Order: sequence, then structure tokens, then C-alpha cells
Amino acid sequence: QVQLVESGGGLVQPGGSLRLSCAPSGTIISLGNMAWYRRAPGKQRELVAAITSGGLTDYADSMEGRFTISRDNAKSAIYLQMTGLSPADTAVYYCAGSRRRFTSARIGSSNYEYWGQGTQVTVSS
Repeated sequence: QVQLVESGGGLVQPGGSLRLSCAPSGTIISLGNMAWYRRAPGKQRELVAAITSGGLTDYADSMEGRFTISRDNAKSAIYLQMTGLSPADTAVYYCAGSRRRFTSARIGSSNYEYWGQGTQVTVSS
């Protein structure tokens, strides 16, 4: 059973930075498209950033320029470097992975077979 595990969340002050990591636990499998999503209190889950196996990336408008998604294909791992954090970024952040490889980074959430349990990011002074 493949499970994605996120790490790196925590409490950070406004303007601060965090780096999230996500990798499969147990059997390492080759993943195609991967992504970060988040769910803020009282809001629906939303896409943060997505990446293809070839490194093509896509970001939600509000994250463009502040967040950077990257991956290590050998580990089927992805990372999210977050800078300029504000209280509006407070959310549970989830990673998602698909066995399939798409030409576009942004694909519907239903295309991801694997999801992590989430890691809490809290931005507060």
C-alpha cells in the first residue's frame, strides 16, 4: 500500500518561509504528475501548485512568485518552498500523486490516485 507522507509544516510568523516535503512511504513507486493542495478552515480544498514528471509547473494565481514546487524523480518526492507567508496561507497542505504522466501540470484532482494525510501550516504572530 503506497502512502504519501508530508512533512515540514508548523507555525511561522507573517513574512516567514517554510519548506514542505512529500514522499511515498513503503514501496517507492514511479509517479507522474504530482501536486500540492491546501484546505483552509471553512474553505474548500484548492490547488497550490502542480508539477509534471518532466518538471513543468503550474501555480494558483495567489501563490505565483511566492511558492516554488520542485521534485526529485528518483525519490518520487516533491517539495514546496513557501516564502512571504501571510495568515491567509494558514491551512492543511496535502500532496497528491498520479501514476500517470500528463503533458500539462494542472490536472483535475480526480486524476490523483494517491494523497497524503496533510501537514498543518499556521501563519501567525
